[in-house]
Amino acid sequence: GDLRSVLITSVLNLERLEVDLFRGQHHWVPATQHLFGGQIVGQALVAAAHAVSRDEQVHSLHCYFVRTGDPKVPVLYEVERTRTGKSFSVRSVKAIQHGKPIFTCQASFQLSQGSPVQHQFTMPTVPPPEELLTQEELIQKFLQNPNVAEGYRKRLTKIQAQDVPIDIKPVNPPDIFSSEPQEPKQLFWVRARGYIGETDMKVHCCVAAYISDYAFLGTALLPHRQYRVKFMVSLDHSMWFHAPFRADHWMLYECESPWAGGCRGLVQGRLWRRDGVLAVTCAQEGVIRVEQTPTQSKL
Repeated sequence: GDLRSVLITSVLNLERLEVDLFRGQHHWVPATQHLFGGQIVGQALVAAAHAVSRDEQVHSLHCYFVRTGDPKVPVLYEVERTRTGKSFSVRSVKAIQHGKPIFTCQASFQLSQGSPVQHQFTMPTVPPPEELLTQEELIQKFLQNPNVAEGYRKRLTKIQAQDVPIDIKPVNPPDIFSSEPQEPKQLFWVRARGYIGETDMKVHCCVAAYISDYAFLGTALLPHRQYRVKFMVSLDHSMWFHAPFRADHWMLYECESPWAGGCRGLVQGRLWRRDGVLAVTCAQEGVIRVEQTPTQSKL
């Protein structure tokens, strides 16, 4: 459709206050009442992209979340033009609230260069998105079960009411009524809601940065579903952009967690285009604290 994606019109549409100084507003705040990490990453990349030429495209970014964001006030983004070279340019971004940095990021941009050295992994074989239910449809299906405990029903209804600007279709949705451990891997089709269209590739990369953080760290919890999460927050987030893509087209998000320990979890992700091209690779570490005693059944 022609409905413009809210990710472009609102979430990632920064207000320029001065050269290399921008202000960002909040669209969606999670139930934790902490700022959504993907929003901060996406907005920081928008700020960095304003400080490079149109021909330079982002190929990597590395971020640290250093303080909890306050959803009641805007975020200021201060860009430093660290280096401008012939092929590569580096921009550093500091996100500020209440006079203190809450987030730092370095993004590297490259002018297009060809090379015979090319290879990639093979995309997993999964059902196409047209054959799968959206996250909202799955929740509605779960809510029709008369045996769902009232407390869990309220939590599902709250999730259902959230205005997340992303379409998500899990490939193998976990059984929410089971606390059985699962392999720390998950697959879902994702895309921005609404229309973005053909535009500067940096715009689609900023949207992908927003999308990449949604449900990402939760992959590390799949083998530990018997515990109730007390606290979970991102520590860092890295992305590598490999090939052009459309963030408003379905992409397969392949997520896995190779390790967890010491109240931390590591997750890795790959965003695949429908034609099998590897578009983006992601990695993140986060703090995960749980109740020491296992929780009871949700039925």
